[in-house]
Parts: sequence; structure tokens; C-alpha cells
Amino acid sequence: MDREDMAQSAPGADNQVPDLPDCNLYLTDEALVAGVRREGAGGREAELETWGARLGRADLARLATEVNRQGPALRAYDRRGVRIDVVDFHPGWTEFLSLAFAQGMHGAAWTEPGPGAHVARAAHYLMHGQVEAGSLCPVTMTSAAIPLLARESWFATVRPLLASREYDAHDRPLAQKRAMMIGMGMTERQGGSDLRANLSRAEPQGGGWFRLTGHKWFFSSPMSDAHLVLARDGDGHSCFYMPRWLDGGRRNPVRILRLKDKLGNRSNASAEVEFEDALARRIGEPGRGIATLVEMASYTRLDCVLGSAALMRQALVQGIHHARHRRAFGRLLIDQPLMRQVLADLVLESEAATALALRLAGAFDRADQPAEQALRRLLTPAAKFWVCKRAIDVTAECMEVWGGNGYVEDGPMARLYREAPVNSIWEGSGNVMCLDVLRAARQEPQLAAQTVDGLARAHAGEPALRAAADRLLAALALGAEEQQAMGRMIARDLVLLVQADLLLRHAPEALSRAFVDSRLGAPGGDAFGVRPVALATDALLRRAWPE
Repeated sequence: MDREDMAQSAPGADNQVPDLPDCNLYLTDEALVAGVRREGAGGREAELETWGARLGRADLARLATEVNRQGPALRAYDRRGVRIDVVDFHPGWTEFLSLAFAQGMHGAAWTEPGPGAHVARAAHYLMHGQVEAGSLCPVTMTSAAIPLLARESWFATVRPLLASREYDAHDRPLAQKRAMMIGMGMTERQGGSDLRANLSRAEPQGGGWFRLTGHKWFFSSPMSDAHLVLARDGDGHSCFYMPRWLDGGRRNPVRILRLKDKLGNRSNASAEVEFEDALARRIGEPGRGIATLVEMASYTRLDCVLGSAALMRQALVQGIHHARHRRAFGRLLIDQPLMRQVLADLVLESEAATALALRLAGAFDRADQPAEQALRRLLTPAAKFWVCKRAIDVTAECMEVWGGNGYVEDGPMARLYREAPVNSIWEGSGNVMCLDVLRAARQEPQLAAQTVDGLARAHAGEPALRAAADRLLAALALGAEEQQAMGRMIARDLVLLVQADLLLRHAPEALSRAFVDSRLGAPGGDAFGVRPVALATDALLRRAWPE
């Protein structure tokens, strides 16, 4: 460490907590290491260890703070008055996207397939998201677009750019670039999640091209080299590939009206745009655009789960670190029984989220197994609902561990807290996710019932799992209206059953026992520290974050 780092990490007589020192985000996370090995990516550990050390550097955490304080700015015109629709970013934005591309988070699971490819990408995502979450959005969009574009006859022309591990920030035609990114534009002001209300319209131009008019209320990653957008196409809606630059070196007339002033995710730009006869290619089947983008959303929703698990992990680490250095009422916070109770409960939540996220990533790797794909369809929206909701509570609780210091922008907790809600809202909010769980269960009722019953049968000595499974099976047998009213309970119980199963199989007994007893076997609501958590031991806390 240099002198500045040593000064920041040295405990002082003022009872103020030092910043986190350099660490390896992979090797210090036992749940992550175990999940990577369990889900089939153990052969990629050397790479993950290397990136864990790089991402865990304190100077990178400081850069993330700067990138989020100086957010993107719209430059609609150049000095001559020519319309350019450019978004300028903090220089650190390029560094974070360069790191993400070098890790292959933007598409290596598709362009470099192999055993554990999605799990390895998930592990990278979990580490990167602990440092800077805004840069996750463009790599998520790009990765999720690749399997859709791969079916198009012209995909070979862009595949090398999507496979590149070198981020190219230049705003210029693809023929002059080393790599590319893809964004998304679905929602409109009058519809939001109701995509059938979209009004943007596509008119055929010949040669496979269409002219699009209309608007998008949220246009993700506006400086991407292309976007997948939804527009009316005859009597239905189709999905279109809309490049930023056209042949001949002209910018496609996608006018950025403004950047959204967001609560969090401030390093990343989200725009409101108008299409002024913008050119685009149709992808997928005509009139099946919503179904095409729903498929894309199945990939982006996994990333919402991963991103929320990453925020939980970082908030927990910051909370434990603070408690180990801060004194109150004559002793360290970490030695206070009630604080230990709260921290132990948070450890359970974070480890369960990590295990679930990696389990889902493993299901994406096992695309050739029908049972895995059925589980993926059922569990992905449920996990997005529950884990993303819990991330908001976890970051709030960890902010409270810091007390007043957590509520100011000088430290890391305020940014984590502001970041937490986005994954719950993005790619379908909570109710939409729960309705998707019910839809998946109705489409394959026998598989859904077998999955739920199997989770309980695997642990015959756990009456709490059997009771939760029976309650869930009864809810899945209700009529549509009654079932919809219970949608959130159904999604929650499904996630808790899967998490309990994973921890009982793979976590230390004390940890899994505490999770089952507190989540499935005891009343007390969802406030951390309220439910009984046995054995809030040094071993449990060290497992979460080594001293």
C-alpha cells in the first residue's frame, strides 16, 4: 500500500472507521467460491482470482465514487450547431467498461461457450457489481441481445465486434470500430410495462429496412452502437435492430431529448428519445416482437438478480467492516449481542442470494436439460422479485449499522442504498415478475408441482420445508383471480424453498439451520434481527468477511 492507503486504513483515536483495504473479491467470498465450483465453473477459478484482486483494489472503489458523482451529460449539438446527440461521460466510465469487456461480461458466455460459461460470467458480474453497478447495464443489454441476433442471416458481420474483449468508446460507424455495444428501447410514456400499448410505428423501406417514427420513454445506454427496439408493424409489434450509424457515415436520426435524472445508477445514462424516420432491421418473426424481447428479458432478469446479490454483498462487507472498527458504549459494535444478531441475519440473506443467483446461472448453462429450463422459467422471475426486494432492505439495514455516517455521501452506503431499487424496477417491477411466475406455473403445472414437492421431499427431516411446500402447492391449485392476489406470497415461498434447499445441501450446518429456522420456521416478519438466528458466531461472521 502507498502512504495514502496506509493512512486511510490505520485505526485512529477518533473512532472513525478506515476505508476498506485492497482485497481479493473472489477469495474473500466463501459463498461465491463454493457456488462457482458447485455449478460447474471450477476450471475458471484462476481467472476469477486474478479479476477478484483487480476489482478489489481500493483505488478502483474511489474511482467508482467519482464516476457516480459526475454523471453523464447530453451534448445535443456541436459548436457549429450540427445535431450530434452525444452523451459525455466521466473518464472513469471508460475504465469500468474496459474492465467489464476484458472479463467477457458483455457476451463471452455466448461467443466463447463451454462448461460453466454462464456461471463464470455470473461470478464476474457479482464482483464487478460490488464496485460500480452503473456499468453493468450496457454489458447486460449487449449480452442478452447476442442469442437473438445470432439467428439473423447477417449476424456474422457483427459477431467479431460482439466477441471482442477490447472496449471501444469511439462514437463512429461500426466499420471503424474494434468492438460494439447494444442497448434496448421498449417502454413508452403511455404504456410502461404494458408493451402492447406502444405506439412507435415501423414502415417498410425495402431491402430489409424499415423507417421508425415515435418515441421511447426509457432508452437504455444511448451511446450504444445499436439498440433493439419495439415498434408497431402492421397489426402487431415487431422487434427491430436500430444502428446508431448508417452506411455512408450518417448518424441515424434518433434524437436524444433528455437524460433521466435518476435516483441512483447515476454513472450510467438513460435517455428519452424520438425517432425521426430512423432506419432499422426487423429481427425475429414479424408481429412477435414482444415474445422476442421477453426472451431477451429472461437473460437480463438473471443479471438483475446478480446485481442485487452484488449490492447485498458489498453492503454486508461494509457493515461488518464498520462494526469491527467502531466503538460504542464501551466496546466494539461487533461485540454487541444485538448488533451481532442483525449482522448474522444479514449474512444469511446475502449467502442465500449468492447461492440462488449462481444456481440460476447454472441452469442457463444446462440449456439442453428440459427440467433445468422449466426451473429457469419458473424461478428467474421469482428470484428477481424477491432478491431485488431484499437488496433494498439489506442496504438500508447496513446503512443503519453505520449510523449517521452511513447517511452522508462521503461514505459508500448512500450510493449503495440509492442503487438498490433499480433492479427491482428495471426489466419488470415486482408485480410483473409475480404474474410471470404464475404464468410459467400455469404453462407447465405438473413440472411446477413436481419442482415444489421435490424441494420438500429432498429434506424429509425438515418439517418447515414440507409446510412451506404444501402451502405453495395449495396456492398454485387456486383459481386465477385468487392465485393472482397471492402472487407475491407464491414467488417469495418458491425462492425461500430453493434457497433453503441450496443451503441445506451445501452450506455449513449452523448457517443452513439458522436460515431454515428464521425464514421458514419462525414468525417475526422480514425485519433483520427480529427472527431468531442461532449461533451468531465469529465463525459465521468470518465466513462472510475475513478479518
